[in-house]
Amino acid sequence: MAKTVIDPGICGFMAEVVATMNGDMCSLEITCDCEPIQKMAEELPQVDPMTEIGFHGDGPLTLRMFAKHCPHPSCPVPAGILKAVEVEAGLALAKDASIKVTKANE
Repeated sequence: MAKTVIDPGICGFMAEVVATMNGDMCSLEITCDCEPIQKMAEELPQVDPMTEIGFHGDGPLTLRMFAKHCPHPSCPVPAGILKAVEVEAGLALAKDASIKVTKANE
């Protein structure tokens, strides 16, 4: 099991993703109070990790469902989902990632 906790910033809608491998597929439990993310999660009960790691074919299902349901393209939740899938599938090592935002001249 791999888990990511995503702090998306100003909206305050923290998200938690638990990824668990079941054979060749990765099951996802996505918890978030954001309605668009909840709708996305309903369509992402599991993914194929090999499809999620690249833009070949139709590209990652995670990003397609994000584009379908979420109006805010800079939301970091999809990246957190993909990180959990990669780690759980053994395609990446577990390591924190972050985005720090500052405004110049402040």
